[in-house]
Amino acid sequence: MRKKILLALPVLIVPLFLFHNCLGYFYHLGKGQFDIMRKRKDIGVLLQSNQLDAETKQKLTKVTQARIFAIKHLKLSPEGGFVYYVSLDREELGWHVTASYPLEFKPYTWWFPIVGDVPYKGYFSLKKTKIEQEKLDRQGLDTRLRITAGYSTLGWFSDPIFSTQIKRDEDQIFALVFHEMAHGTIYFNGDALFNESYANFVEEKGTELYYQKLNTENAKTILQERAERKEKNRLVIEEIKHTAKLLDAMYKSEITDAQKHKKKQELLQLFKDTVSERLSRFKSFSRERLQKKQLNNEDFIGALRYNSGEAFFVKKFQECRQDFTCFHQKMRKLQELSQEERKKLLLPYQQEQ
Repeated sequence: MRKKILLALPVLIVPLFLFHNCLGYFYHLGKGQFDIMRKRKDIGVLLQSNQLDAETKQKLTKVTQARIFAIKHLKLSPEGGFVYYVSLDREELGWHVTASYPLEFKPYTWWFPIVGDVPYKGYFSLKKTKIEQEKLDRQGLDTRLRITAGYSTLGWFSDPIFSTQIKRDEDQIFALVFHEMAHGTIYFNGDALFNESYANFVEEKGTELYYQKLNTENAKTILQERAERKEKNRLVIEEIKHTAKLLDAMYKSEITDAQKHKKKQELLQLFKDTVSERLSRFKSFSRERLQKKQLNNEDFIGALRYNSGEAFFVKKFQECRQDFTCFHQKMRKLQELSQEERKKLLLPYQQEQ
C-alpha cells in the first residue's frame, strides 16, 4: 500500500492566525520541501553525465520509462512529476502516523488548506512522527506509525523520485510512479477513500499493462509473482472487510464499553487465526509474524482506504473498453458528487466482494 506526504505549503498565503497551532508543522514541511527543491537534479541531465553509479543509472532509466508509459498509455498528466531525482541523506523519505477511534469504526483526520481533511500526518523526521503518535496514544486513539513510500504535492511542485525509492524492485518503481502520477491527474480534496482507491487501481492496472506489452520472459515472471501477491492480498482484504463489518456492527450495539473492548480483542484474534489458515499455502507468509502483531482499528481502516471499490473501477474501465482517456473522464465527472455519494459508489461493491 502506497502512503504519501501531502504538503500544504500554499497555506503561507493564508492568514496565519488561522493556524497558530500548526505553524511549527508547516515550518517543518516547508523546510523539508525547500531542501528537496535545493537538492533535486534533472534525471535527463544525470543520465547523460558520469555522476551516477551503474545501478542508480539503471533505476532512473526505469523511472523515465515509467513516466513516458504513464503519459502515453495510461493517459496520466505529464505534470505528475518524476523528471527530477533527489539523493537523501536519511534512510527513508519520511514517516507518517494515522489514527482511529478505539470503539468506533471511524478514522481520525487532520484538516489542511487546499487538500482538506486527510487521515494521515506526515513528517520528514522519525522523531517528530513518534512525538505525534505518542500524543494521539495519550488521547486513547488506535494509532499506527508507518514509513512513507510515496510523496505528492498535488501539482504545486514537480515531484521527484528519491534515492530511498529507487531501492525498490523494478516493478515496484513502476507501480509507485503510476500511483503518484494518478494523484497528479485526479484528486478530490478531503476524499482519501476515493483518491487512494482510484490511484491504487491505476497503479495495478498500469503495471500489469506495462509488463504485458513488454512480453519478455522476465516480464512474464514478474507478472506471475505479482499475480501471486495479488491473490494473497485479495484473501487478506476479504477477511479485513469481513472483520471490519463485524467490528462496526459490534461498536454500534448496546453492550457496554468494557464488553466492546473484550469483544474487539476476540474478533482481532479470530481474524489472525482465519488469515493464518487461509494463507498457509504461501511460502512468503509468516504466521508467527501475524500472531505477534498488535492489531487495532487503524489496520483495518487503513487497508480499506487503499482497497475499496475495485469492482466499481473495473466496471467503469470495461465500460470504456479499457481506454484510459475515457476512464479518467468518467472519474473526473465524479467531482460533481459529494464525498458521501462517491463513498456509496464504492462501498456496495466492496461489500459484494
